[in-house]
Amino acid sequence: MALTLEETLARVPQWAGASDLKTTPLGGGITNINFRIDVGGEAFVLRIAGADTELLGIDRENEYAANMAAGKLGIAPEVYYFIRPEGYLVTRFIAGRPIPPEEICQPENLHRVMDVVRKIHGMPDIPGMFNVFRIIANYSEIARRYQVAFPQNFDWLIERMQAADKALNTHPLALRPCHNDLLNANFLTNGQLYILDWEYAGMGDIFFDLANFSDHHKLTDEQDRWLLKCYFGEVTPGQWAHLKIMKIMSDLREATWAQVQIGISKLDFDFRDYADKFFSRVIENIQNPKWNEWLKEISKNV
Repeated sequence: MALTLEETLARVPQWAGASDLKTTPLGGGITNINFRIDVGGEAFVLRIAGADTELLGIDRENEYAANMAAGKLGIAPEVYYFIRPEGYLVTRFIAGRPIPPEEICQPENLHRVMDVVRKIHGMPDIPGMFNVFRIIANYSEIARRYQVAFPQNFDWLIERMQAADKALNTHPLALRPCHNDLLNANFLTNGQLYILDWEYAGMGDIFFDLANFSDHHKLTDEQDRWLLKCYFGEVTPGQWAHLKIMKIMSDLREATWAQVQIGISKLDFDFRDYADKFFSRVIENIQNPKWNEWLKEISKNV
C-alpha cells in the first residue's frame, strides 16, 4: 500500500522533529509523484513511486543503485535517502534549469550530452538488464492482460522487431550501464549538465541510449551524424544502421509502454493519444525503403 506524504516524510530519519519542513509539489512526471522538500536550509526532491510501476519494468532497488553511481560521478542528483521497501527516493535538489530541445540540439550541446552519456556507459556494472526487444514483448503481454486495444497491424510490427533483434544479435555488443530514458525533461543544467530519472537504467545496448535521445529530440540525419561523431569520433555504416534501427525500437518501446499505462495508470494523462502517436511513427519508419538496408548492414558489421 502506498504511503501518504506525511507517512513518507516520517520515514526519513534525518528529518525527524524538523519544525521548518516545507513541501511543494513538482509537476512534469507521468509515472510518479514528486515533491520539493525544504528543510534545515537545504532542498531535496522526494519521489513517491506510482502504483504498479513494476509492470513497467521498474525495479526501485536498481533505480537507487544507478542513481547512486551516477550521483557520485556528478552527472545526476546525489541520493540522500532511500525508503524501503516502498522504493521512494530522496535526492538533493539541483537549482538548475531545463534545456529546451532547440537549445540542447545545438552542436556544442550535443557534444556535451554525448560526453555525459559516455560517462554513463563507462560506469561500473549496475544491477538490472535493459533489452528493448524483451521489454516490448513484456509490455505487449501485460497490456493484453488488461485488455488494451492494439493496432490492427501489431503482429506485423512484432515480426519486424524480431527481424531487427536477429540482425543485431549477429554481432552483439558488450552490455554497458545505460540510462534508457533520455527524453528532454530528464536534462537539467546549472552550468553543469545533469541527467535525472534513473528508473529504467540497466545494463544494455549503448546504441539504445543514443537512439532514444535522438528520437525524443527529433534529430535530423545531419544531427544524427554529428551525434555519432561526438560519441565515437567517426561514423561508420554499421553505426548508422544500428542507430536507425534502435530509433524505431525506441518508438515501439514508447508505444507499448503507453499501452501498459492505459491499463494500469490512474494519472490524468492521455496515454492512448501518446501510444497512437508513437505507433504511427514506428509504422512510417519501418516502411522506409532503407529498413532492409539497415538490417543487412548491421548483420555484417561488428
